[in-house]
Amino acid sequence: MIETLPALLAGAVLVAAFSIIIGLLLMGFDRIVAARMQARIGPPLTQPFTDVRKLLAKENVVPENAIPWLFNLAPIIALASAITILFYLPIGGFAPVLSGGGDLILVMYLLTLPALALVAGGFASGSPYATVGAQREMVTMIAYEFPLAIVVVAIAWRLAAAGISLPFSLATIGANPVWGLVGPLGAIGLLILLIVLLIVTPAELSRVPFDTPEAETELAGGILVEYSGKNLALFSLTQGVKTVAMASLVVALFFPYRLAAIAGISGFVGAVVDLLFYILLITLVAFISVSVIRVSMARFRINQVVSVYWIYLAIAGLAGLLLVMVDQIMGVV
Repeated sequence: MIETLPALLAGAVLVAAFSIIIGLLLMGFDRIVAARMQARIGPPLTQPFTDVRKLLAKENVVPENAIPWLFNLAPIIALASAITILFYLPIGGFAPVLSGGGDLILVMYLLTLPALALVAGGFASGSPYATVGAQREMVTMIAYEFPLAIVVVAIAWRLAAAGISLPFSLATIGANPVWGLVGPLGAIGLLILLIVLLIVTPAELSRVPFDTPEAETELAGGILVEYSGKNLALFSLTQGVKTVAMASLVVALFFPYRLAAIAGISGFVGAVVDLLFYILLITLVAFISVSVIRVSMARFRINQVVSVYWIYLAIAGLAGLLLVMVDQIMGVV
């Protein structure tokens, strides 16, 4: 954790800039990979930068029936809260800007804020399409929070069962990779929990097949149907930053490894190696949890989204938690 105020401000600015740049690059990478998987050429890697730049140059259009102050405030809150998530997550070999004993719980709460900002903006727009999209976003958010909580609790419980203090601290998880605390049954349980978290990720990002709040063919864009110009650019940046945040959360929970430490590299070169390794990991996570899933599946109906998370993934998550607990009990015996 950064303790002095100047260092804190500098770290916050660097994290914000890093998350926006890498987030837009991940969006461009996703579009290229998806296009190639569908036998298309696809746009250039920098297309998201071009799109955001063009949107920032356009005028904001506020609907006549909208609540202007809330309509314009929602994208600002969404982007700010998405960036704040990354203040608590380790980036490469660097310590998080902020940290504490229960920062993992705080991250879970912060993950809901961009979605809530979307909901508020949708309702504030006064559009019936956006209103339906906002309702779907709320239902989707309620659905995926349960399996996400199961994953977090399972990992924290295993650390606590091993006698490790502050099990909800990301610094603790990084110093004690959970894979080293379990046996064969526990490893299977962790693998199931990893799959659950990977499937939660596209719903957090409102990507296919869980993009029912937008559903262009049904709701003409849903929540974002009335947004344009700078406001839409902020929501686009939020999408990229939240992609980095979700991928970083997966890496922090399941792959908190530093390649430089393993290879015995220190100093500036070691920091660069760790940063590049981190970028490689989050790119791989984004590829598996976003690109592969959205290319291979069609959009779910909203009732199917709820069923997937509250029934199938909840059962899978509880099974993974049970395997981790049984593995720990057998280890003690």
